[in-house]
Formats: sequence, structure tokens, C-alpha cells
Amino acid sequence: MKRFVIAITGASGVCYAKRLFDCLKSQAEVHVIISERGAELLNIELGLKPSDFKGENVILHKTTKINTSIASGSFHVDGMVIVPASMGTIGRVAAGVSGNLIERVADVMLKEKRKLIVVPREAPLSTIHLKNLLALDQAGALILPASPGFYQQQNTVEGLVDFVVARIIDQLGGDQDLMPPYKV
Repeated sequence: MKRFVIAITGASGVCYAKRLFDCLKSQAEVHVIISERGAELLNIELGLKPSDFKGENVILHKTTKINTSIASGSFHVDGMVIVPASMGTIGRVAAGVSGNLIERVADVMLKEKRKLIVVPREAPLSTIHLKNLLALDQAGALILPASPGFYQQQNTVEGLVDFVVARIIDQLGGDQDLMPPYKV
């Protein structure tokens, strides 16, 4: 069974994280880390609490507990997704600063050359944001902005969310039936 980490930080767009979680929890062991601000946004945007992330193969971690299995390179993880990724988290990870579990696991993913997908949800982007995203790209992370395509004729918010989540799952190597491959 594959093992993935979903980290939810303090940027708007927690709907992407929740949909990703719902798609992965039946096909993989899923470790979830939610920052304090991420928890606030879960409540504001979706009326959810961190405890709503449940499942047979789901482990919910506290951001303050850095001494845990997923914080070690010896614990194999097939991929980590930071979704939505706040610019503060992006900046700290790009600088190699590990002040909480999200940042530490991201650091481990980079040093172990494992799949790290960063889903920024910010507009506009400053020069500092762009430099930090470039640094992460150069370190081996995949930058996958929460920018849905419209060519699949998705006419609902759910369809637009599914477009981005399908791209994330495809990059993780998971199974998804949210969005068929593009055909002309």
C-alpha cells in the first residue's frame, strides 16, 4: 500500500485538500498534518475540524510533534502534498527551516529525493514568492498551482476542484477517475 502525506497550511483553498484526502484515503495510508491556521480555514471555508479527517488507514499528526515517524528519512513515504501551501510555509521550506512537522517532513522529502508537491494558492505573486517557488523547484519539488483548466468544460466549483485534484493524484501516481485524459 502506498503512503502519502497531506499537509494543510494557512492559505485559502482547503477544499483541494479535503477532496484529495477523500480520494486517497481508500487507496493509500494517508498521514495528515494541519497547521493551526489551516485548521481555522477548514472551519471557515468548509465547516470542518481536523478530527473530520478519519479513515481506516489515516493518521492525523500534530504540527508541534516533530519527533514522529514521518519526520524521518528512514520512514518511507511515496509522496507529500502541501495543499493549500501558504507563502509562509513555502518560504520556510525553501530556506530549509523546519520549525514544525509540516516543514520537517517537506525537508525530509527534498533531502531523500522523494515526491514533494507544493500547491500554492495565492495571487498575485511577489518577486519573493517567485524566488521561493523557484528554489523549491530547483531542490526537486513539483510546483502545481491551484489553477484549474476550463477546457474540460467543468461548469461547477466541484468540477474545477476535481481538475486540480486529478492533476495532483496523477503526479503522485495514484488512481483517479475525476478527470479523463484530454482528447481533441
